[in-house]
Order: sequence, then structure tokens, then C-alpha cells
Amino acid sequence: MRYLWFLLLLLPLGLAPFPFYLTLLNFFALSAMVALSLYVLTGLAGMTSFAQAAFMGMGAYATALLAVKAWLSPWVGLLAGLALSLLLALVLGALTVRLKGHFLPLSTIAWQVALYILAGNLVGLTGGHTGLTDLPPLVLFGLPVDTGFRYALFTLFLLVLLVLALYNLRESRLGRALLAMRGDALAAASFGVDPARLRLMAFLLSGAIAGLAGFLYAHFLRFVNPTPFSLEASIKYLVMAVAGGVGSIPGVVLGAAFFTGLEDWLKDLLPLLLGRQGNYETIAYGLVLALILILAPKGLWPLLERRLPLRSQGLLKAEPLPLRTPGGTRGEVVLETEGLRKAFGGLLAVNDVSFALRRGEILALIGPNGAGKTTTFNLLTGAIPPDGGWVRLLGRVITGLPPHRIHALGLGRTFQHPHLFPELTVLENAALGTYGRTHAGLLQTLLGLHRKEEERALATAYGALKRVGLESLALERAERLAVGQQRLLEIARLLASGAEVLLLDEPAAGLRAREKRELAHLLRSLAREGYTILIVDHDMDLIMGLADRVVVMNYGEKIAEGTPREVQRNPLVRAAYLGEEEAA
Repeated sequence: MRYLWFLLLLLPLGLAPFPFYLTLLNFFALSAMVALSLYVLTGLAGMTSFAQAAFMGMGAYATALLAVKAWLSPWVGLLAGLALSLLLALVLGALTVRLKGHFLPLSTIAWQVALYILAGNLVGLTGGHTGLTDLPPLVLFGLPVDTGFRYALFTLFLLVLLVLALYNLRESRLGRALLAMRGDALAAASFGVDPARLRLMAFLLSGAIAGLAGFLYAHFLRFVNPTPFSLEASIKYLVMAVAGGVGSIPGVVLGAAFFTGLEDWLKDLLPLLLGRQGNYETIAYGLVLALILILAPKGLWPLLERRLPLRSQGLLKAEPLPLRTPGGTRGEVVLETEGLRKAFGGLLAVNDVSFALRRGEILALIGPNGAGKTTTFNLLTGAIPPDGGWVRLLGRVITGLPPHRIHALGLGRTFQHPHLFPELTVLENAALGTYGRTHAGLLQTLLGLHRKEEERALATAYGALKRVGLESLALERAERLAVGQQRLLEIARLLASGAEVLLLDEPAAGLRAREKRELAHLLRSLAREGYTILIVDHDMDLIMGLADRVVVMNYGEKIAEGTPREVQRNPLVRAAYLGEEEAA
């Protein structure tokens, strides 16, 4: 499928006798590149940017200034343009990637407007709104790329290479992590992802792609002024990506093709209909976009994709990643907390909680609703910082460490409500757990040099699915799973991660009686292998038949600890659960 993109290279051959359509084809290729930069930023990482035209402008002005004023080769300008685009992305990303909600897109608007005004007012350097003219043509292997036909071949070839590189990114540990981070940054951090670092990486890649498009734009027109790099242009590129389907590569390319053709058609048609000249195509743009989003909320491509024949997928056979067998001495303390405390305003959610978890045991943390169990989980895993006390994992104090660093030390968790990613397959959801055990970087991934490691990660994920009984659903979308199956998938992801201390938050919720028995059998077998399990659940029959020891919380405090039999006889526990008087 992916190599069918090379058919795009046939388009210039068919349009060779029509110079106008070759020009339109070049504009499509350049717009598609910018739309693909938004696929990385918005479709994968879930961040909205109105500054893509500014990144284009950095690439365009860098090569224009060096070519016109310093008489340097355009290829030197390409390097300078990419460097400046990356620098802008680094500054913008470092300042904004930690922002949430509408603050991030608003900040990119501010940067976009500021850079546009700057380009228009630095007359001595940029030529102001008059711009810079007489840029030299590109020369490739001694052949000038100075005709619409040659330029279309060149830009489409680069577009195809970019598409293939982004397919590699999507089908990799980084692509899965970006999608997971977009849906739930806390869940992504729980299996080893550093959200801030990954967002910055997406910003840098997106800025570099847009900067490349700006370089090509400048040498195609051989003229640069601020107008093509305005806020209006950034909005246009975002409209292309969203209308086509920003969550898929074919979608953003389709959106670029649709709106490039539509813009030209509207410029010819609207003056005839309205009897006057004007920028009426902007209004028509908005109406068309609204219509598309009403009829196809996820864009045009998902609407078309449903009508295409399904592609058969097979499971790759590869050697799984090395199995991490829990080491150490059975019975030694692996997770310990002392005086743990957390308050939310006037509510003391966790107050002076201390307990120890020993290797190979199953410790249950129970208590009525609102007792502070999930808050304790969040304190242990670094999701929230404690106000007091400390946590030690495998002999190391982890208090205050972020979740991704705690996970790397061997601790993994599930959540009270399943934190899965419905657009990914069951296999891909399980493979998210291997993120911390794989190491392919961005450049290696874009070049496709990660595939052997990727196959091993998927084989490891499939083995984890097999262990929880979900292997037959490996290629299904996670959104199709029942609640009980979602719980098991979270455990499979945990096993694929190689963590040896497992924190399970209500894993039996939604499971039928037979499934609970199978879960109990699975957890006992893991404990025998040396895994250490801390479990929270409201099913007392399951807990009392499964746990080696039980810690009971009520109103944020630990009120009892001991074997299941000892805890059941404790008057404080009976009072908390049954409302009996302590003296009874």
C-alpha cells in the first residue's frame, strides 16, 4: 500500500503539456508537506499549531537572504533554513509544549503574528512587503530545476519520501507513544514515556518539515515576501489537514489536494457569480469546511476509507525481547512507604500511611469508597507528589520522581478506569508497554532502521496477550473490547513492559465469575515467578482468597494490616465496612 505513493511521480508526465496544472501540482506538493507537518503535530501528538507558515517563512527567508545577499548556494540556504526552523521550533516548543487546552494554540498565534510583522518591517534585511527577488534556481546533479515539470518531479519525489518516513514513524514505538500521549499523558508516562520530551520532538520534526516546504516554495517562485507566511496561510494549512483527516497520512494529503484545487476554482468562479473581485474564497473556505465537518467529523479520508476493501494483516514472527525475570531474594522488601501524606485543600486524602511490599507476595490495599486507595497508588507511581513521607523502590528513594523515571526502575501500574487507546489495535496497545525496553530514535525510525526491533516488540506484546487470553483479538481495535477484556489488556501491557512490581487498580471490575477465577490464577502464577503485586479491588471474595496480606485504609489512614483472616476479625475493619461499633 505505502509504495503506491510513488504513482504520484507519474502526474507530471501526464500534465507536461499543461504548464498551469504543473504549477498547481507544485503548490499541491508544497501544501501537502505543510499538512504533513501538522499530521505529526496534531494528528499524532495532539497539539494544535497556527504557526506552520512561520516555520515555512524561516526556511524561505534563510535561503533567500543567503542566495541574494551573500551569493551562497541554495543548498547552504537549505541547511540554514532547516537550522532556523529547528531553532524556532525549539524555542516555541520549549515555551509552549507544557501548556494545556487552548493556551498552546493561542501562544502559537502570537508567535506567528509577531514573526509576520517582523518580516514586513525589517525592510533593510527582508525587503519588507516588497520582498526579495531573483532567487537562483535549484541545481541538482548539474541539472537546473528551473521548469514546472522538473520542479514537480523533484517536489513530488520529496513528498513521497516524506510520506514513507512518516509511515515508519507511525508504525514505531515513537508513533504509538505520540498517539498514547495525545489521548492520555498520565497513562503514557506510566509505561516510560516522557511527555514533555516527546512533545518537543514532535514540534522539532514538524518545524523541520514546514521549513523544508518554505525552502522549496522560495526557489519555486524565486521570490519571497511575508504574505505567504501570514496567520491566514497557517489557518489555511490547518484547514487542509483537518478537513482531509488530520489523524491519517492519506487524509492530510487528500485535504491538501482538495483545497489546492478548490482555491483555484473558487478564484475563477466567485467573481463570475458575484460580479466583483475580492477575497470571497475565504468565506467559501469556511462554508466548505463546516459542511465537511458536519458530514464527516473526522475528515474526508475516514469517509472514503470505509468504502475501500479491507487489507489483510498478519502477525510477524520474531524473537521476543529478552524476558526480564524478577531477581532478588523472595521475601525481601521491594516497595516501602513511610509516613505518606497528601492533602487537597482542606481534605486530607492520605495521612501517615506506611507499609512494605515483599518480593513474590500479593498485597491487597482495601477500604471503603473514598478511603484514599487510588491517591496512594498515584503517590507511589509519581502521578502526584506527596506532601510528606517517602517511597523507596528496590532500595532507592523515588519520592518526587516523575512517572516515566519510576517505571524505568521496574514499577508498572494499571488504572481504576482502563486507560487504553481505541484507535490502536489490541496488539499495539500491548506493545506500548515495550516503549521503555526499546531504543530506536527519531532518525533511525524515519529511515526505517527500527523494523527488527519493532518486530521483536510486537512479538513480545503478542506473548503478553497470549498469557492473558487475548491473542485471538490481537488485530482488533481496542474500542471493540468488553470492559473485562480491557482490564486484561492493561495487565498484558504491564507484562510486556517488563516491570517486576505490579500495581493493579481494580483489575477485576467488569469481569465475570469465570474471568475472575482466571485472573486470580494468573496473578498467583506471576507471584510464584517472583513478580510482586499490590492490588486494589472491591471484590472481597477475590481479595480474601488471593492476597497474602491486606492493608486496610479508611478516611486516608491505615487502620489495619495483616493476613486476610486477621483483617476480617479486626473490629476497626468491621466498623469501617459494616458500620458496627468498635466495641462490638
